[in-house]
Formats: sequence, C-alpha cells, structure tokens
Amino acid sequence: MFAEFIAGLPDTLSPLSDYPSATDRTAWHSLDAEGRREIEKTAEQFLQFPYPYLTATDFLEFSRSGNRVRYETRLFSKRLALSALVLGECVRYDDRYMDDIINGIYSICDETAWQLPAHNTYIRDTPQLPLPDTTRPVIELFSCETAAILSTTMYLLKEKLDRISPFIALRIRDEIRHRVITPYLTEHFWWMGRGQEPMCNWTIWCTQNILITASYCDLSPEEMKAILTQACTSIDHFLKDYGEDGCCEEGAQYYRHAGLCLFQTLAILNSITNGYFSSLWKNEKIRNIANYILNVHVDRDYYINFADCSPLAGRAGAREFLFGRFTGLENLSAMAASDYRRKALTVDTDEHNLYYRLQELFTRKEMLSYPVPDHIPHPNVYYESVGLMIVRDPVWTLGVKAGCNGDSHNHNDTGSIILYKNGQPFLADIGVESYTKKTFSDQRYEIWTMQSDYHNLPTLNDRMQHDGSSYAAAVCKADPDSGFIEMELAGAYPGDAGIRSYHRMVRLRPDGPELLDQWELADLQCESPVILNLITYEKPELSGMDHIRIGDLGEILLQTETPANAAISCTASGIRIEELPITDPRLMLCWKHSLYRIRISFRSLTGSLQLLFV
Repeated sequence: MFAEFIAGLPDTLSPLSDYPSATDRTAWHSLDAEGRREIEKTAEQFLQFPYPYLTATDFLEFSRSGNRVRYETRLFSKRLALSALVLGECVRYDDRYMDDIINGIYSICDETAWQLPAHNTYIRDTPQLPLPDTTRPVIELFSCETAAILSTTMYLLKEKLDRISPFIALRIRDEIRHRVITPYLTEHFWWMGRGQEPMCNWTIWCTQNILITASYCDLSPEEMKAILTQACTSIDHFLKDYGEDGCCEEGAQYYRHAGLCLFQTLAILNSITNGYFSSLWKNEKIRNIANYILNVHVDRDYYINFADCSPLAGRAGAREFLFGRFTGLENLSAMAASDYRRKALTVDTDEHNLYYRLQELFTRKEMLSYPVPDHIPHPNVYYESVGLMIVRDPVWTLGVKAGCNGDSHNHNDTGSIILYKNGQPFLADIGVESYTKKTFSDQRYEIWTMQSDYHNLPTLNDRMQHDGSSYAAAVCKADPDSGFIEMELAGAYPGDAGIRSYHRMVRLRPDGPELLDQWELADLQCESPVILNLITYEKPELSGMDHIRIGDLGEILLQTETPANAAISCTASGIRIEELPITDPRLMLCWKHSLYRIRISFRSLTGSLQLLFV
C-alpha cells in the first residue's frame, strides 16, 4: 500500500508545523482557560524536579531479578516531568520553568542508554544484554519516544534555548543523531520488517516517533528521503499482519500503540509532503483499523479485552477524534469527543509523549464543542481475521474470542467469552499483571493470568489450553446479525487430553445470553475430567445446584443433559467458588477488589451444559 508511494515521494518537504511553537503567542493564548490552568498546575508540581540518576546497577536489576518496573518508573518520570515543564513554559512564556527544562534535557542526554533494559537486544526474542553498548545504540520503543520528546522540546522552545546557549539544541541534535537517526539509516532492527516476519505494535509505534524526531531535526533532504522510504516500507510490513477487517489482535489497549500510531504516522507523512498520502484516508482497511476501538467499546471506561489488554483500555481523546475526522467516521469522532468530555476539566497529565499532549491541547476546543448524539451506534461485528465476535442489545454486551493461541501478546483464551450487563462486568477477562522478565520469555504461560484455567473456559482431563498458532478453535458458524457463534475447541488443547470434541455455542437471545457446551472425551484421566471455569468481578453465591447469583447484577442458570447411551450421568459433581485476590499494581488499576472463579465439575465422557444469563 505505502510502498506504491515511494517512487513519487516529493523532493521538497515542508516543516512539520501542525501545532505552533511557543513563539506563536496568539495561538497559545487561544487555548481555553481551563486547559491552560491544568497545564500550569501540572508544571508547578515539577518545579525544581530532582531528575533521578539512572545507575548501571539500576539497569542491571532486570537481568538479575527480572524486575522491570523500578527502572522504568524512574526513567518515565523524567520524560513526564520534562513534557509537563515544556508545556508550562509554552503557556506562561516567562522563563519560570526554563532552568528545570534545561536540567531535564541534560539529564536525559546524559543517560548511558535510552532503551529499556527489557529491550536491550539486537536480535528478536533473544536474551537481553545486561548493560548497554554505547557504541551501538538499540533503537526500540522508548529510545524512539525519547528522541521525539527531545526534538519536540527543541521545536517548541528553540528560541528560548538558543538565547540561553546554542549548545543546548546542538546537544539534543548530536544525541538524537548518534542514538536514533544514524542507527535507523545504517542498521536493520527486527521491528522495521523483513519478508514475512510477523510484526506488532512496535513497528508503527517506533516509525511514528522516528518521523516526529526527523521532522524537527533539520535533516538534509537526502536523509529525510531515506527516512520516509524506510518508514513507508515498515508501514507495509505492519499492515500485512492486519486483516482487511482492521481487527487489532493485541486488543483495545494496544490499539493506542498500533492503530493510533498508524494514524499519527499517516498524518505526519501528509503534513510534511503537503498531502501526498491523503488518498489513504479513504482506504477501507485503514478506515476499518480506525473504527476498531468504537466496535470493542462497551460503555464509559470498559472495553472488550483479550490478551494483554486491560478492560480499562484508556480514555479516548484527540488521536481517536482526529482519526475519525480524517477518515470520515463520524461515530468514532463522536465517541472520542464524548469520552473526552466526561473528564473535560482535566487534560491528560499522565502521558509523557510531548507530541500527543501538544495535539490534545490544540484539538481540545474542537472536541469540547463537537456535536455528540444521545446514542452513538456500536454495531454488532465479527472479525474473521482474529475470530472475535461482539454483539449487543440495550442490556447486554457479549464478546467471544475464537481464533488461535498464537496472537501477539497472546493469552491461552481461545473460545473464551466476556459478558457485560448494563455496562458492568458479569463475566470478566482478568487482563495481565505488571510486566516482568518472565512475561516475554519461554516461561510466559506459567503466569496464571495467561492460562486458560483463568478464563471462561473448560479444563479437560486436567489439561489447560496450549500456546501457539496451531492451537486454535474451528469456527463452525458466526453470525453477528443474529448474535450467534459456534465453534469446536478441541484443537486448542494438547493431543494427550483425550478430547474427541468440545463444542461451544454462544448466542445473545432476546431474553439474554446463552452458552451451550457439549463434549465427548475418549477416556477419564482424572476425578473431574470436565471443569468449567467462570471468572466474575461481583461475588457469586450458590442457590442450589442450578442457580448462581452474581452480586446484584443477575443470575446464571445451569441445565445439564446426558445422552441416553452415556455410561455415567452428566450431573455437576460440585460447584466451587474461589476468591482471586488482586495484589498486583497493574491489575489493581482496573479491579478494585478481588475477582472470583467459579468451577463447575463433571465426571462424564459425554454431556452438555447450558448456561442462561439473566
């Protein structure tokens, strides 16, 4: 798609000037008063900020203990502080924050490396080096983002920085050239794409920040042409792994680093080439990628989540709004404006990408005044490329994940369902704990949240699902218009589980959702060869053997059936409720109390279980 544009790239490029530098006082004074106050309030919190020094042993902690949070927290705090102070100076323009800004610039430039310890490798999926090689910088997600923050700082405040000393901007340019621009033009990193190697959000996230960086660094025309050529090539490598339906297999949270970075990349390319790529805003695949986040939205803060995605996938804002506007998707822009306005008195102070925050400030007035209908349609949809179906009625939102266990950021969750009633989680997908060294290693599936036993799935002959793209559901039929999907799940389990068939049918009926599981096992290998696991957020309570009340949300009604020729009757031999305490900081952001696991056990070679949700 993008490769077709390479041969005709214009020789003359325009500066990236979608948003004004601090010298344009009319533009900065035009910001709404509340937004300006929030910017100043946040900047004040970082006045005389003690930028932490990142030591070699801080970097070594990841390889020694597997902990990546402590180093990353300190590194990100510096970028967050610098971005806040820069915006504060752009608003005030009275030098109040300049000393702290200069200290931040030099603190970041003095860092031995900009890459995270967890990303300190040159070959994909190989062990990380314990310390960085300063003669050969690694370009990854956050080295690219650091370069973008510094280059945006230089663009916004260059006049003030040069008045203090011309060596500040020179230092920024030298560090960016050594750490990012030169490696990008002379080396190949896996995320750039090559052949049919699968890509992920890294490709477009890094490419976006490379373009921001290069556009503000006064590079030669030859260098810019080379960067644009590589960027277009990488975008196509990224897009090849997307289905035409636009589904983000990494989930709603990663759409912010995938689909929205695609938007940002295309917007920057159009800006600096005077609209050369503008025809792509009407491309159906790009429009489908844009609309994904609307389709997986449940209500207010909740999203249908699978894989490493949280159910609280983040507040929609300027990037979603502009993606909808540029692609002509009015409902997407309306959803973004509506979500933004729910918290309109606060600008985003947790984002350390300075360009994103600049974009929010100068899109804010438009989002606050955009006409939002009382009801924004969220269509029923089946994403065949990933096997994801989402259907809804005025009460229920039902998500079903078919597909395989080989997606990027995968959990072993093939066939799992997620259910919301009146916008509240009824059957939940837990999400993922804080990332550690183990998260992206061959021990990944030892982590409980990754396992099928902690999804709304069965345990069969004491076996969980297996990871890998060959472990998949066979979808028999999917009809989002009638709210119906049926699939065979046996292929998602290891061959020694003795599963002849495990057939799952899920549908959203006029009177509520229904799940029907039917199984046939070759033998009984344990006391309870079939255990259905259900994860809830509200505390479940048993009422006999056929009713489970889920807090104040509603009930699950159970019905079982045994074929006439079955040797053992299919009756639930036990229903056990386990509390799942939430202690991990990342999980605690979305789950304010314990989750619960319901385990319904059966001892039968064949049988069926029907669940009705009311």
